[in-house]
Amino acid sequence: MKKTVFLFVAALFLSVNFVNADGKDKEVKFKTSAICEMCKARIERNLGLSKGVKESNLDLSDKVVTVKYNPDKTTEEAIKATINNTGYDADLSVANQKAHDKLPSCCRKTAAAH
Repeated sequence: MKKTVFLFVAALFLSVNFVNADGKDKEVKFKTSAICEMCKARIERNLGLSKGVKESNLDLSDKVVTVKYNPDKTTEEAIKATINNTGYDADLSVANQKAHDKLPSCCRKTAAAH
């Protein structure tokens, strides 16, 4: 029940589209080391909980995550750090090793793609 409520609240939070004072949200794309749907869900969830991130979408076909964000509240470097601290590479920025080691074995870079 708690998980269902959390997912509903997270989905509601992600669906709300705020506009910063000047109305100029930015968009950034990072190539990730994501492998599967679990990776996608994990990255999108953690980005969605990050201050200033409006929405994120990871395309597993090319492993690129697109993030729309409020530049008054966050930066590209902070977004990249969130991805790294989730256990994944973001462009040339390597994943946090401890976080990567905590991922399910199927989601680690050394795992075969599903």
